Amino acid sequence: MQKRLQDQDIVTDMLASQKQTTAEFNLFANECSCPNLKRDVLNIYNEEQGLQTNVFETMQQHGWYPVKPAQQQMVSEARSKFEGISQQLC
Repeated sequence: MQKRLQDQDIVTDMLASQKQTTAEFNLFANECSCPNLKRDVLNIYNEEQGLQTNVFETMQQHGWYPVKPAQQQMVSEARSKFEGISQQLC
């Protein structure tokens, strides 16, 4: 008897695949030396990010990927950290 995949299993696999796909396109874009190719890769990357967002939102709507809201203190700490990094790089 074959086990049939549940919708949640399928969508979870889709999200994992989209995360991997966007990571690969990001890496490829970082390594591109040809401006036209980099532009095209970034366009595809943005499309893939949109797909990943759609899958993520579908999972949230079904309660398959619950996310707790961040506490304001954590948001402020993250903002300060990355603002400091940004200032160091400039």
